[in-house]
Amino acid sequence: MRILSISLLVLAVLAVSHGATAQQQAASNDNGTAAAKETNAVAPPPAENWAMLGDLTTGLHPAASLVVQQADQGDFIREFVRVQWRVADPIDLWISRPKLKGKVPVILYLYSYSDSNDRFHDDGWCKRATANGFAAVGFVSALTDYRYKNRPMKEWFVSQLSESLGSSVHDVQLILNYLASRGDMDTDNVGMFGMGSGATIAILAASTDSRIKTLDLLDPWGDWPDWLKESQVVPADERPKYVQPEFLKSVATLDPSAYLPQLRTQNVRLQQTWSDPATPNLAKEKIAGAMPLRSILAKYNSAQDLLKAWQVTGLSGWLKQQMRPEKKPNVVATSSH
Repeated sequence: MRILSISLLVLAVLAVSHGATAQQQAASNDNGTAAAKETNAVAPPPAENWAMLGDLTTGLHPAASLVVQQADQGDFIREFVRVQWRVADPIDLWISRPKLKGKVPVILYLYSYSDSNDRFHDDGWCKRATANGFAAVGFVSALTDYRYKNRPMKEWFVSQLSESLGSSVHDVQLILNYLASRGDMDTDNVGMFGMGSGATIAILAASTDSRIKTLDLLDPWGDWPDWLKESQVVPADERPKYVQPEFLKSVATLDPSAYLPQLRTQNVRLQQTWSDPATPNLAKEKIAGAMPLRSILAKYNSAQDLLKAWQVTGLSGWLKQQMRPEKKPNVVATSSH
């Protein structure tokens, strides 16, 4: 009986020991599997490089373009084309092209962050923009209009300023790549009109893309320390965080004032409206002082003075004249551009 008890005890101890060993082996196997999974895990894709204006590969993956709509408007053909190189951020291009054979010169139009695409499918605007044989391509910047709708409410163009500017500069270059692939536009001699934040983006894009030969800039934002401190675009309750050294450092490499003096664009005009509250006068002065040699500076006391000037040549008259100097400026009887 005693021998039987001892035997049972030994068996119990062996069972416990075997169970512990099995558990240790299982744990070892699990750890090995987890380590193998971790080793073989796919690293997250790199984020877009907003600090490098010419970096079109990091975080950007152009997909095939999609022609959503095409309409013959008599004097021109208007297309609505969707392009995309970021997840959940398609870009709507409105392309109006005159009915001419061969490649035609092209002008990009980028308005300020609060604007929409509406004007780009207005027949009157398109007819004026395509007059004298020019193609017109309009779009909106990052975190603007429909490109803002999927973002948290606390995020907007200024709060994400480095992204808004950096992404949009990449957009300009990739849009030009798409236009070049079509074969119906002269993308070696591009003009660009920019207003407000759109003018800032135009400066930055021209500094890194030599295809942009002519720039017409209306009231660009810039000189960030002064702009963020005084601009009426910035809400008073948010201003304190935008004038902090950390935020100013994040946008320092995207200040147009730093790029303008070295700009090699052939034709550059800066138009400034002194009554415009978006850019404080001190910032206007610093931007004007940074303009490259041989550029043109036009100052207007009020929006009415600006409209009077546009009534003579239209919004794109100066651009078209520089891109085809042998031609006379395009005379437009209205200023509704």
